[in-house]
Amino acid sequence: MNRFHRLAALASVLALAGSLSAAPQTFDFKDPKGVNNVQFHLDAPLESISGQGTGISGAVAFDPAKPEATTGRIVLTTGSLTVGNPTMLEHMQGANWLDAAKFPEIVFEVKRLDQVVANSGTVKGEATGVLTLKGVSKEVTVPVTISHLPGKLGARLNQPDLKGDLLVVRAQFAINRSDFGIQPGQYADKVSERIDLTLSLAGGAAQ
Repeated sequence: MNRFHRLAALASVLALAGSLSAAPQTFDFKDPKGVNNVQFHLDAPLESISGQGTGISGAVAFDPAKPEATTGRIVLTTGSLTVGNPTMLEHMQGANWLDAAKFPEIVFEVKRLDQVVANSGTVKGEATGVLTLKGVSKEVTVPVTISHLPGKLGARLNQPDLKGDLLVVRAQFAINRSDFGIQPGQYADKVSERIDLTLSLAGGAAQ
């Protein structure tokens, strides 16, 4: 092996070592496009209620070489939650239900990712963390699908010159409103105990 080949081999080893020991990227989930959303659905005997919230921010630390170490914090502004009926919206945001004035944020603190299965840039697993809603904090485990898209930040934001990676997070899970002190046991004929949630989020890490 001549000197050039030895240097090339050394450079390859160093590059591999650097990629294996690289620090996780931090992805910002404050979406400039305002597309990130949390959808909710309640299906009670007398009424089916659906809506969404788009006031999302937070950050997630993700390393494609070690997805199980994923941590982060996703925040939803309570006041951004909407439903189609104005009276229902007023009640939902009011003190008897979500009390948006007193509890302006809904927060999910991600502690770890378990049951990880990775395939071609997509990671499936169970995110365990603490959900805080209306001042009540509960540990929850959420099945998630995470797609790491290197170099796609500019394409999503229609800014070809912007360099950076994209992290897309999708999840579907359910919570019980009584667990978070939201009118427990009340109005069950019109407002179901179970709240089904669907999250579609994209975060960017600019370079």
